[in-house]
Amino acid sequence: QVQLVESGGGLVQPGGSLRLSCAASGSILSINAMGWYRQAPGKQRELVAIIASGGTTNYLDPVKGRFTISRDNAKNTAYLQMNSLKPEDTAVYYCNANLREAGKLSHDYWGQGTQVTVSS
Repeated sequence: QVQLVESGGGLVQPGGSLRLSCAASGSILSINAMGWYRQAPGKQRELVAIIASGGTTNYLDPVKGRFTISRDNAKNTAYLQMNSLKPEDTAVYYCNANLREAGKLSHDYWGQGTQVTVSS
C-alpha cells in the first residue's frame, strides 16, 4: 500500500523559513509529478508548487522567488523549501504524487497534511 508521509511543518515568525518533506513508500514502480498544495481555513485547496519527473517546476505566483520545490528520485521524496514566509502562507500543506503501483494504472495519492503557521 502506497503512503505519502509529510514532515517539517510548524510555527515560524514572518520572514522565517521551513522545509517540508514528503516521502512516498510502498510498491511504487514510478512517480510522475509530485506537488505541494495548501488549504487555509475557509479557502479552497490550491496548488503551490509542482515538479515533473524530469525536474520541470511550476509555482503559484505569490510564492515565486520564495519557495523552491525539489525531489530526490532515489528516495521517492519531494521537498518544499519555504523562505521569507508571510502570515498569508499559513495553511495545511498537503503532498500529492501521481505514481504507478505494481499492477495498477497511475493514480494520485495524498499525504495527511502538515500545518504551517506564520505568526509573530
